[in-house]
Parts: sequence; structure tokens; C-alpha cells
Amino acid sequence: MDLIPGLPNDVALDCLIRVPFNQFPIAASVCRGWKVEIEMPEFRQLRKAVGLSRSISVMAQARVDPTRNHRGGLKVSATPVYRLTVCDPETSIWWELPPVPGLSDGLPVFCQLVGVGSELVVMGGCSPVTWEASNSVFIYNFVLAKWRRGADMPGGRRLFFACASDSDRTVFVAGGHDDDKNALRSAMAYAVVEDKWVPMPDMARERDECKGLFHDGKFHVIGGFCTEMQGRFESSAEAFDIATWQWGEVQEDFFDAATCPRTCVDGGDGRIIMCREGNVMAIKDGNWQVIAGLPAEVSNAAYVSTWQGKLLAIGCANFGEPHIAYVMDLKDQTWTKVEISEEFTGHVQSGCFIEI
Repeated sequence: MDLIPGLPNDVALDCLIRVPFNQFPIAASVCRGWKVEIEMPEFRQLRKAVGLSRSISVMAQARVDPTRNHRGGLKVSATPVYRLTVCDPETSIWWELPPVPGLSDGLPVFCQLVGVGSELVVMGGCSPVTWEASNSVFIYNFVLAKWRRGADMPGGRRLFFACASDSDRTVFVAGGHDDDKNALRSAMAYAVVEDKWVPMPDMARERDECKGLFHDGKFHVIGGFCTEMQGRFESSAEAFDIATWQWGEVQEDFFDAATCPRTCVDGGDGRIIMCREGNVMAIKDGNWQVIAGLPAEVSNAAYVSTWQGKLLAIGCANFGEPHIAYVMDLKDQTWTKVEISEEFTGHVQSGCFIEI
């Protein structure tokens, strides 16, 4: 069947890939042929190859309550309610995703967000009402604008685990702590399309509140602390090689000093980058070097991510103030402020970039 009657399919496809990504759900509902084409991985790859894909940041962000009094300039709820917000940093356009079905009290607190293809995966966290940890998995398809429930994380409930994806098919999970606050060494992988969990070998060490990122073909688990240390971060890291399905040796001095690894991200240029003490830093030849200072308005960075040679930093100058967003070009270290309306100035707990 022709994609567009009267046109060769290659010409029709050239038209279809130019549909804005936020119109995909409408386009996919036109006919079965369009739906099948838009859902294919090759469609996304073609958009990317010709420069038509868009990178968006999806975040678990606190809702700003306009009826409450200001505290430090931010209208916050007594108990923050988190929802999923989206930012297109190229256009400064912000919007909110449809709520996850069944979560009327808001997103699980401390849930993890990862992008896999053109889908968003929301994992774990705890109830904002009972504070009970959850092993739930929810997946949002940007093409169809629909949620579905994924297979629960196996092996008992865990919080503050490392989580990252290869951006294509698989999500990797490691560490965190169980219901008894015992730090974990266990790890596993989730194949999104197959909706299947696969066990991975244990890490060499227990790691609670560790950071996960996918870098140089490996799943890196950075920092964290063991059960006995309880909040005192260590400076080591370890990486899982996807090709050999094995963990490498522990890198003892990944950080030059013990620190919270929350802002560590893959720079996309062979470097690992993090924000610390008001600076953007990158590791090179085993040493952390300052590459730029953070703008004063985001000196306390809550969320950091990178895409296509740029870095997004969201944070505030002082606790309780509205969150501000800036983008830095990693090539020349120039900063640009991202326009943001009041309703999107709430605290950002986690997030990820998705290229659609």
C-alpha cells in the first residue's frame, strides 16, 4: 500500500519524516501504513541521519502551587508533588506529559527516568503518600502518546539505585538499598521491547545512592556508599562491559575526593562531566579539571544532562529559590539562559534526554 497515494514511497517517506515529533500521535492515527512506518526504529534513525530529530529533556519536576505563599521566591507545596515535564532547550518550549495511569498522588518520589529509543522509562521510587518503595516500571511512547506498564523490577524493592540505558534497547540497573537500608551489589538489565529482565553479575562492592551512566560502550556505576558508611560517599567506580558481560576492576580514585555523584553525566565527547562547587568539571587523563564556571543562578545544580555537544544545567543559587535553566556549548563554554515560565520552576529530581 502506498504511504501517500500517487507518490513513490521514497518521496512519501521523505515527507513523513518531516512531521514534527509532537504530531506523531496524530500522524500515526491517519492509517495503518503511517503508524507502522513511524514506529519503526529505521524511521527514527532516518530522521536523525538527515538532521530532523529533536532532543528533548524529560524531568521529574515538583509542581509549583500558585495558591501558596512564597518561600525564598518559590511557591512550594508542603509536600512536593512530582509530575513529568518536558523541555525543548532549543526553543525554550516547556510542557507537561500526561500523568502515569493509576498514580493519582503524583510520580513516585526518587523514581529514575531513562530514554530508550523514542520511549521514556520510569522506574522505581516510593509512594509520595506512604513512602513505601516501589519496583514498578512504566513506559511512555512518544509516537503514540500512550503509557503502558512494564514488568516489575525483580529481586525485591530497591531505592537510590544507579540506572542508565544504551539509548537503543536496554536499561541497566545496579546498587541502591533494600527495605532494610542494606546497600546492594546486585545488578540487572531490562530489555524494553521484549519487556524482559535479565540478571547481571554482582558488582564488586555495595553501592547505595550511586550514579549510573552509559559511557564508551559500558555501564558505569559511580560512587555511592556501603551499608556501614551510611551517607559517607566513597570515591571509587566500576564499569560493566556489555560485550563481555563482565564488570571491570574497581577504579579506586575515580574522584579526587569523596563526593555525591548525582551530577555526573556522559559528555558525549569521550569525557565524563560533573558539576561541583559551582564549576563544570571533566575527567581527562585520570584527573578532574575545571572547564567552566556555572552561572550564579544555577550554582546549586539539581539536574545536569548533555546532548549533541551541549550541557543543560537546572538549579538555583540558594535553597528554596525557583529553578533556572542554562545551556552551555561544550566547544566554546558559552552559556545561554533558557526561558522558563513560573509553573516549570519547581525542583527537578531526575531526568534524561530523548532524541525523537
